[in-house]
Amino acid sequence: MKSFVLLIGFPGVGKLTIAKELSPLLGAKVIDNHWFNNPILRLLDDGTTPLPSGIWEYTGRVRQAVLDAIVDHAPPTANFIFTHAGLEEDERSTRTFQQIAGAARQCEALLVPVRLLCDEEELARRIITPARRERLKSIDAHASREKSRRAQVLNPQHRFTLNLDVISKTPEASAAAIRDHILSVAAGDFGSLPCNDVVSPP
Repeated sequence: MKSFVLLIGFPGVGKLTIAKELSPLLGAKVIDNHWFNNPILRLLDDGTTPLPSGIWEYTGRVRQAVLDAIVDHAPPTANFIFTHAGLEEDERSTRTFQQIAGAARQCEALLVPVRLLCDEEELARRIITPARRERLKSIDAHASREKSRRAQVLNPQHRFTLNLDVISKTPEASAAAIRDHILSVAAGDFGSLPCNDVVSPP
């Protein structure tokens, strides 16, 4: 079954790393959220000046163009893994989820959201790697802690959502857990989904 997997989590949680491990398990292409953001951010982000408030409208247009291309031209059996730093009660986060869910419907693909959960100290430790800044990703540990305290990872309220605690899991183990969840969903075996074994509450 054609699948769209959406990895949702705070910056630094390991979305792209897990996506790369999951990709060969599903034969899926990875589409990182920074593919949409960076063409616009590289024009304006100097590391110090706050970004204009309307900048995300442009990244949303880039995302929609990519999704339209998938809907119109991707092979019928193509699988995709998306990453999204979505937050609860955030309009832009919800709109991003709706864009991806809409493309999944048009492609008649199985949509599986995965919330990657991690505590604030581990997030702060992961977020400070220099390679993140090279990709225009946040490396501010203080901001990471503040976000963990005041916000929650987007919960799309989708029936196939997996809540996956990644604090002590390797990327390989996380990818395997996601694969097993997707296989259970695709098989219609909802009663035996491994949620209780692999998740923690947000």
